[in-house]
Amino acid sequence: MRKIVPVVLAGGSGTRLWPLSRSSHPKQFIKITSENNSLFQNTFNRLPKKFSRPVVICNEAHRFIAAEQLREMDIEPETIILESNGKNTAPAIALAAFEIINFNPDAIMLVLASDHDIKNEKEFHQCLSRAKKGAEDNRLITFGIKPSRPDTNYGYIKANKCLDDILQIDSFKEKPSAEIAADYISNGDYFWNSGMFMFKAKVFLEELRKFEPEIFECCRKAISNPNRDQNFTRFDYYVFDKCPEKSIDVGVMERTNNGGMVVLDAQWSDLGTWESIWHTTSKNKSGNVEYGDIVSINSKNSLIYSPFQLTSVIGIENLTIVNTQDALLISKTDEVKNINQLLVQLKTLNKKELTDNNLVYRPWGYFNSISCNDNYQIKVISLNPGAEISLQKHEHRSEHWVVTSGIATVTLADKVFDLRINESTFIPAGEIHRLSNNQTIELKLIEIQTGDYLGEDDIIRFDDLYKRS
Repeated sequence: MRKIVPVVLAGGSGTRLWPLSRSSHPKQFIKITSENNSLFQNTFNRLPKKFSRPVVICNEAHRFIAAEQLREMDIEPETIILESNGKNTAPAIALAAFEIINFNPDAIMLVLASDHDIKNEKEFHQCLSRAKKGAEDNRLITFGIKPSRPDTNYGYIKANKCLDDILQIDSFKEKPSAEIAADYISNGDYFWNSGMFMFKAKVFLEELRKFEPEIFECCRKAISNPNRDQNFTRFDYYVFDKCPEKSIDVGVMERTNNGGMVVLDAQWSDLGTWESIWHTTSKNKSGNVEYGDIVSINSKNSLIYSPFQLTSVIGIENLTIVNTQDALLISKTDEVKNINQLLVQLKTLNKKELTDNNLVYRPWGYFNSISCNDNYQIKVISLNPGAEISLQKHEHRSEHWVVTSGIATVTLADKVFDLRINESTFIPAGEIHRLSNNQTIELKLIEIQTGDYLGEDDIIRFDDLYKRS
């Protein structure tokens, strides 16, 4: 039996969920709907166990986040393809298809976004089985969501004429106005466009070559001689930069004669906006969606999201409140759809909170900046078992390390020594040093930086396990 290869697209920036989601740490890697797993991790959790090892596509800047979250789930991907800059879904899927046919020429691809929520997994699995039959017959299958309401945040698919559980696609529709969306729902032949697909890799590439030969050639040349580093796959970014930017819908699905749609009615949601979070999350008896440490008095019909600190509200109604470590959003619920206007203003004002995040992943673990000023910064640092930072020095800052759990092995100049809980050491500016975790448990410590410049680019590396420059 031909196995299905999941292809997970994880390259989005998720800016409409600001301030929780930012380009440095986007929504798919955040625990929005679950305290245990991110949206990215839930994408793998809901897949049938019989599927092949997945292919992941993400931005170069997010490679360590993706790799760490896969490691947490004990998932070994076939590869993680790293994009230097996104070119929309058609080129991304093409890169994955060229990779897949190298190890499985007859493979069926299941293309999934990494930021969806699907509550009825049993129905989802049955839908995948129906779609596979169409893919086996060399059809390009997309998944149309049975809509629960008129929604202007989704594109639509008009489909009819059912044949063996697969509908014939009439047309794709862009995100409509509220009036047009209401007409779509009353018509009954319109479905939300999920952005999920299933087809044979070689069939997709044949259709791409027919309709978008430039995209086909750019992707083929770019990945013909890949650079493989552990689970990561890099390709010729110079060639890829010349690739046209186009979605799979516009590039292929709207033009092929071999398309088909399977109806998915499994409590699906694209968690791309605070509106969608509001619609899909269970409300308490006051009609509120509350996540985090919330104290609410005489308040109703509001979304209050505060995963990092206590947030208290009194007498509010119909508000969206999102409180993070360094930014706070307050909006009327019916106005939060205009968040892009706010993001434009934040960009004009050059606010670092628009893109930067206090939590930063590295190949060895992560750090969380909990306090920062002009001449000092305090971080919580976590090193995975067996991990180490590069052998390095800083020109502008000194560091003081205090271990809070685990055992740290410190290299400082020509000395190597261990630090245990409550023990500390001082790293002067200009001194070569390394931090290692040689234990089988996580290492955590507090790092206090002082100096006239505290930027992350003040690192001179002499030796690095992860081959960073």
